[in-house]
Amino acid sequence: MDLYLHMGLQVFSWQMGKRFSSGEHLMDLFLQFGYGMMDHCRSLIKHWGGGVVILSPRDLNKVQLQKFGRDICSLGGTVMLDPQFYLPYADHHRLREHDYWPKPYQSADFWGGSELTELIKSLLELNSQLGCVDFILPGLYASNVNDDWLARQKALIEEAESINSNNLNLVATVALSEQVTRDQNQIHEILEAADNWSVNTVYLVCEHPRGEYLVSDPNWLANVLDLTAGLRLKNKKVIIGYCSQQMLIASCASATGVASGTWMNVRSFPPDKFRMQYEDEIKQRTIWYYCPQTLSEYKIPFLDIASRLGVLQDVAPKKEFGSNYADILFQGPQPSSVGFTEQAAFRHYLQCLRGQVTNARRTTFNDTVDAHEKALDTAETLLESLHNIGVRGQHRDFKEVVDTNRAALSVLRATRGPILRRYWDRL
Repeated sequence: MDLYLHMGLQVFSWQMGKRFSSGEHLMDLFLQFGYGMMDHCRSLIKHWGGGVVILSPRDLNKVQLQKFGRDICSLGGTVMLDPQFYLPYADHHRLREHDYWPKPYQSADFWGGSELTELIKSLLELNSQLGCVDFILPGLYASNVNDDWLARQKALIEEAESINSNNLNLVATVALSEQVTRDQNQIHEILEAADNWSVNTVYLVCEHPRGEYLVSDPNWLANVLDLTAGLRLKNKKVIIGYCSQQMLIASCASATGVASGTWMNVRSFPPDKFRMQYEDEIKQRTIWYYCPQTLSEYKIPFLDIASRLGVLQDVAPKKEFGSNYADILFQGPQPSSVGFTEQAAFRHYLQCLRGQVTNARRTTFNDTVDAHEKALDTAETLLESLHNIGVRGQHRDFKEVVDTNRAALSVLRATRGPILRRYWDRL
């Protein structure tokens, strides 16, 4: 038997829950910090009146972390720190400059010696300096879920628990390769091991297959949902990091929150971004407009085509998404002539996504699944009409993954549906 649930499931509380205005039982959007996001985060947290930013030591030095953390807290927000210890041998200079990073890292000695204790102590101190209530533990990128990886996960949790003098809420990192995420047996090994993890929250990051932005593999997506639902049914909150709009589906597995940001490398999880040779996509300054009702993004010249053919208003955002950042595109002149900025594009994306995220979970499992399927149907119908006239989102077009999400939902409904229906109001 799975894994599916300890039948003594009880209602539980979560320290993070009090920080969100959206409510205890709704899914929340976290801001996944990346390059150039300081002003975006300040503006959105102020506009929202709260929220959580997951800080990135790859993109901020110690002084910046502390100053920016204070800024967010002063605006009514909260910060968490992702230590990004996925690849201990990583040679990214900004990561290695942080005090907590082992110098050097020797795998044979690290996990059985004082180095592990020093890592946790240094991170605890940094989390305290930043005013964090929740302590995201370092977690190794799992190319394979084997005995070594499971033992190190447990060692990290136990070491943190033993020296957590500030009583921070411990959050276990589960970072998975695309191969692991595709393997149902390895997903179930994680779920079985999680019974012995003395944490109530998991920070889940999963590498996308073949570096895809929108994932086309239904088995990968089904397993992400299965892992999320399985952890939730074990009384653990689940934050899924590095997400795009495709992960709105996580509401159907009762995910606590999803994290997203501006550039594609904070909407998907490329492990190589923590190596020096990684080429940031920020060198490609293309501006994209996010259309929430098609779940797709478009380069501005394609909006010109929509305008010429009289369907521009079909891709304008509905008022319910709460964004006016892109209004200028739909006020008459040719969209490419109005000066729609990169700043406006990013804030529009995150504002719309927040509206979609906080509305994704419904009062029952069936209603939540039905709402996502309705969103897929709406997107597909509009996408077909747009494709017929040549308006396409290229590699950010959701048309190719609509069926991926439908298939993953079918698996979730068949495998976890009965027990999620029973305990939905407790999750």
